Amino acid sequence: MATLSRPTTRPVSLPGHSAPAAGFEAPFEMLATCHDRVERMLALQKKLQQHLLDKGCDEPARQAARDVMRYFDIAAPLHHQDEELHVFPPLLAGPDAALHALVLRLMQDHRQMDAGWARARRSLQAVADMPDSGSVALPPDQTAALDQFAALYRQHLDDENNIAYPAAQAVLPPQAVAAMSEDMMQRRGVAPKT
Repeated sequence: MATLSRPTTRPVSLPGHSAPAAGFEAPFEMLATCHDRVERMLALQKKLQQHLLDKGCDEPARQAARDVMRYFDIAAPLHHQDEELHVFPPLLAGPDAALHALVLRLMQDHRQMDAGWARARRSLQAVADMPDSGSVALPPDQTAALDQFAALYRQHLDDENNIAYPAAQAVLPPQAVAAMSEDMMQRRGVAPKT
């Protein structure tokens, strides 16, 4: 198992996972980069569960739990909002009934992810608050909450990456993509590059 040890000033690094740098000037690439980060955070969440069994609760475990919570507390809601404001509306406005059904399911996924995150977060908070200990297994309900939360993302990410994003990119005019970029920056408090 990969170790969770790392300097506390940097985010947890997962071997074999790297997110490409994408800026807000390329909003669809930024959304795809966010998906890479989601996958890294879900992998870290899984490694954390194994780390608790192998090594117990220690500061790297608590920090990993905090890193996952920070990502899904802050970045994930903004990402879902980006999609619901800019990616899904043009697909719902188009004539493709299959895309309409997909978008409605993706929006429902977001609601389920919100509810699933509330349960998963309680499990991670329990780890973040846990004292040092030897091997520890999370209670079955906490393990189930983490596993169910990760499972919510599997098909969702594939459908967005492979169907929704390309379809939206195909119909959005350049000025709409520019407005999308500006909105994404504004909601995050990022100044546009001059």
